[in-house]
Amino acid sequence: MMKKKVFLTRTLHGFALKTLKEKYQIEIHSGKIPIPLTKLRSKIRDVEGLICFPYDIINKDTMECAKNLKVISTYSVGFDHIDTEHAKKKKIRVGYTPEVLTDATADLAFSLLLDISRRVSEGDRIIRDGRWKEIFGASDYVGNDLQGKTIGIFGLGRIGGTLAKRAKAFDMKILYHNRKRVSKSKEKSLNVKYVSFEKLISQSDFISIHVPHTKETDHLFNMKIFKKMKKSAFLINTSRGKIVNEKDLIIALNKKIISGAGLDVFESEPIKKSNPLTNLQNVVLAPHIGSSTKETRIKMAKITVKNLILGMNQKKPTYSVGY
Repeated sequence: MMKKKVFLTRTLHGFALKTLKEKYQIEIHSGKIPIPLTKLRSKIRDVEGLICFPYDIINKDTMECAKNLKVISTYSVGFDHIDTEHAKKKKIRVGYTPEVLTDATADLAFSLLLDISRRVSEGDRIIRDGRWKEIFGASDYVGNDLQGKTIGIFGLGRIGGTLAKRAKAFDMKILYHNRKRVSKSKEKSLNVKYVSFEKLISQSDFISIHVPHTKETDHLFNMKIFKKMKKSAFLINTSRGKIVNEKDLIIALNKKIISGAGLDVFESEPIKKSNPLTNLQNVVLAPHIGSSTKETRIKMAKITVKNLILGMNQKKPTYSVGY
């Protein structure tokens, strides 16, 4: 009996590939990353399963090229790169990998917050560039304490809630804004206070973004918002790059409308050296590594494979979107 076909837009861990090869006829893209759209559409014409990554655009036109596709399993917590509504119409199951990367992403968000407030990466550059000529004086090269400062968490989901625990340990005041207010018991356990979006923006010393990219959140953080923030405030983004208007952010950072930013995600990735963000000293940049720990990536691979197998068997993935 001929094995069913599965296509991967990029390779996975050895144990994951072994499991897949035992059950399916698999093909792995090994060329340019992300896979060119024309090649992707060609490769998925006859497959029943697709494993993709967050930079692969799986839209309506791409799905229409797949005659037998039963399941799309994405190696990511985000699924905005997939047209889930069209997948539902086509009865294509969609699986993703939430929860397992919660701690890793929250840790990175707090790492960026610590780094930008204490100017760690900036100091690293000063030393490496040979610009540390004398011991700093009383008012030279100072950062900011976290104790007593206010962090505003935009999106108190799994990652936002876990970040709140980190902030609580540093004696920070914690504000949050959600589409829906969480339970009073959860607010009490996390020591958080619900406020309007406007108050979150105007009262926070640090604002950390933890919401998905949607039509409503696209470029939500723009010049209008930056001007409402404290001049001493910092923006942290480990969610999705397109939530922030990058051009406006660069202007806001250059003109000191806000004090700085810690970014793990960008409007277009990977960013180029010519991007003005790379020349700013009041920015800490990370190459989209929110989930990038050995432990987390292994867990993600296990869930990705499990989601695919369930979908191939016409069952709902462990973590499913829509159908």
